[in-house]
Amino acid sequence: MKPQGAESPALALALPRFLDAGEAALVVEFGDEVDAAVNDQVLALDAALSVSRHPGISECVPTYRSLMIHYDPLALDRESLITIVRNAASAAPERHAAANSWTLPCCYDAVHGEDLDEVAVALGLTRDEVVTLHTNATFRVYMYGFAPGYAYLGGLPEALILSRRPAPRPPHPPGAVLIGGGLCGVATFSMPTGWYVLGCTPERLYAQARANQFLISPGDNLRFEPIDTATFQSLAQRTAQGEVIARKDAA
Repeated sequence: MKPQGAESPALALALPRFLDAGEAALVVEFGDEVDAAVNDQVLALDAALSVSRHPGISECVPTYRSLMIHYDPLALDRESLITIVRNAASAAPERHAAANSWTLPCCYDAVHGEDLDEVAVALGLTRDEVVTLHTNATFRVYMYGFAPGYAYLGGLPEALILSRRPAPRPPHPPGAVLIGGGLCGVATFSMPTGWYVLGCTPERLYAQARANQFLISPGDNLRFEPIDTATFQSLAQRTAQGEVIARKDAA
């Protein structure tokens, strides 16, 4: 896969490839880049299959460029599944349903932006220039992966693109906002990472006790709003009580 920081123009997409993932999963692959047009096809197919609710399909997992379909091979054979997928894909719209736009508070102060100075030096920018570029960007939520609620975002400005670390750094805090490899991410759990921590959001993109456990959806747009440490602490107390503090603008 070719990870691109910003969405490229719509591609002339070929018919999907069908790849087996063991005996009970089929991967429907639409392309090989992080691209909005490719991801739209993935999400449109996911939505179409969710509506059809075929009893042989147990779960669909969307990614940047493909949809993994888990199915019961005793109830549904591979060729029949491919026929279902082709019919669903031909009936699905070219784009998924209109997305929501979210604004997430993010603190870039030194206590939360642990790697911000390192990133600025590596890119030949000042600390403030990195923050300005990051907060002026509109990101697309491509997928969840790696950990529950861990959001992978495209749309990173070209000036902020840098390779991931050659070796993982120590664990970051929950809510860390990271960049690396041409992408941006919002982490939900503390863990080591090869990405760079620019800041931290007090919002929880994943909360098991919340009715909508996953706050945002693939295909949504997201922007970051800078806040100071005192505001971060205040908002963190509110999210700890279950309040959602991110702003959502419906499409």
